[in-house]
Amino acid sequence: MSENKQLWTEEIQSENSLFAINFKEIWHYRDLLLLLVKRDFITFYKQTILGPIWFIVQPLLTVLVYIILFGQIAKIDINGLPQIAFYLAGITIWNYFSESLTKTSTVFKDNSSIFGKIYFPRLIMPLSIVLSALMKFAVQFSLFILVVLYFSIVEKSIQPNIWILATPLLILLMAIFALGIGMIFSALTTKYKDLSFLLAFGTQLFMYATPVVYPVSAMPDKLKWIVTSNPLSSIFECFRFGYLGSGTFQIGDLVISATIIILLFVIGVITFNRVEKSFMDTV
Repeated sequence: MSENKQLWTEEIQSENSLFAINFKEIWHYRDLLLLLVKRDFITFYKQTILGPIWFIVQPLLTVLVYIILFGQIAKIDINGLPQIAFYLAGITIWNYFSESLTKTSTVFKDNSSIFGKIYFPRLIMPLSIVLSALMKFAVQFSLFILVVLYFSIVEKSIQPNIWILATPLLILLMAIFALGIGMIFSALTTKYKDLSFLLAFGTQLFMYATPVVYPVSAMPDKLKWIVTSNPLSSIFECFRFGYLGSGTFQIGDLVISATIIILLFVIGVITFNRVEKSFMDTV
């Protein structure tokens, strides 16, 4: 009599390396990843009147506020650039980073009911958040491109250059940075829930340590080290330099930022992999 051997299609193990990212398994669950991205995009604006138009209304209203506060009242020097183009550049990429960070930081808490019922690679959730935010970014980035085309072709007040080709790299670095920091906080908030409030407050302060509403050149010399030590600063300056033709951008600073961001991402993956096995006991 021949023995019937059952062939397993999936094998779930708890003894995985803390450094491991199973890209093959993530690719196997790509349909779930796309489904989560679609869910986030649809449900967030499902019961709104304007729907996805809010993707455009929000940055425009923010730009208007910044023009009044920082342009007219504070009179921050933006090197003679058009105010709407300058502030929209900062808002567009900051919105992507901040949304990816804040939502990733609560991924364990927000999805505990799903994690407790079914198995799938836990990294799928933070990845879906980053990709969902990328869809929103694409809409706001399109608006920014229209503004750039107007001021470069009609007004001729800005001069885009070849550094616009670095945009995919800059977006990737911001996504990795948000994932790394977000996964660290997500792991910690399973045990220390107060950290979620600290992160929300800290993200608002972090914006002012990032050249979102001002160029690095506008900072006083004694405070400039705070901004230049921020890994996001070189990304923002490179983005503005590429599209607006003005900024204190140096490629060496971008290399240093990329190194720091990758290191934080590795730490985030290690922390995430360590906590995902036991977070249901504390969440």
